[in-house]
Amino acid sequence: MISISRLLCGTIGPGDHLRYREKPAAATAECPRPVVVWNCTRQCNLACVHCYATASNQKSPGEMSTLAGKVFINDLVEFGAPVILFSGGEPLARKDFFELAQHARSQGLRAGLSTNGTLITPDVAAKLKDIGFAEVGISLDGIGARNDQFRGKTGAFESALAGIRNCVALGIRVSLRLTITRFNYLEVPPILRLIEDEGIDRVCFYHLAYSGRGSGLQNNDIDHAQTRALVDLIADRTVDMHKRGLHKEILTVGNHADGVYMYLRSLRDDPERANQIMDLLKTNGGNNSGVRIGCVDDRGNVHPDQFWWHYSWGNVLNRKFGDIWSDTSDPIVRGLRDRKKMLKGRCAECKFLGVCNGNLRVRAEAVYDDVWAPDPACYLTDEEIGVAA
Repeated sequence: MISISRLLCGTIGPGDHLRYREKPAAATAECPRPVVVWNCTRQCNLACVHCYATASNQKSPGEMSTLAGKVFINDLVEFGAPVILFSGGEPLARKDFFELAQHARSQGLRAGLSTNGTLITPDVAAKLKDIGFAEVGISLDGIGARNDQFRGKTGAFESALAGIRNCVALGIRVSLRLTITRFNYLEVPPILRLIEDEGIDRVCFYHLAYSGRGSGLQNNDIDHAQTRALVDLIADRTVDMHKRGLHKEILTVGNHADGVYMYLRSLRDDPERANQIMDLLKTNGGNNSGVRIGCVDDRGNVHPDQFWWHYSWGNVLNRKFGDIWSDTSDPIVRGLRDRKKMLKGRCAECKFLGVCNGNLRVRAEAVYDDVWAPDPACYLTDEEIGVAA
């Protein structure tokens, strides 16, 4: 996750203490405490074409019970995980969602929500506020009919917009999420206008991860030239809003080449800012799948992040999350924790490896059938990364 607003404007967001904290102490360096995405259900009222969880309108067999969910939450607290992000499917489809969320908060765990927003009525928004959610992330894939096409339901945009407004009206911090494909990348400017018009605090632009229902969509990703142009647009609009006194938090997700690109842009125009950017990138350390971020699915399987549902090295119904997370006997987990010596090709030779950490491994695996192959979505040139032609 790259905070464009932090890198270019110095704007500090509420989650920056997680992204730009110093490296863990030696006692815990080999066992980092991750932000945990809990895909607490695979049930959803929409049918998004790029859903990494391959959600459906039915509750999946084996979904963790309320009791099992509370035990899992207790384990996260005991282990020292800083945040739990309730995701899905659609987490609000779980009948016991508020009970589970209240339990997490009662244990002192910071909680976030990732939702499609269509079920957030005024009453639901009030409950979210009472529980004390740090943030409500609402996914859109464009404006109006474009969003509905991606979401598989007519009227999804208007319902999500109502959910956004219900949250904003109560002072709940809202974060929009858009996944970039060749079908909707032109929707980025309207989405940026929307956050201004609706008083939305934050927006995350996700680069496409080839997993779940998105596993067959790599041909629908934008190309490298389009990616560069789009990241330039996002950066320019971020700076423009900041200059106008609109201190929005603008982030990109799923491609750590963005951070290096922000550094290279600034190196030409503002070397002092470039040095500050590099310091932040070094502190962040690049992609943190299996390191500072983890995922648990609806059945209790533990994954390196929310895009790795095809791979797990333990289940919280059988073993505590902390014990699973601390176990590096699995070769992929061990590799993710020390991946620099595992990477191949351009990634292994890149002079910015220390601030990118090999980018998104699941994307390399999807294209090359090799977890350690170069990430095909890296749009930086060989010259930019110091790799001989």
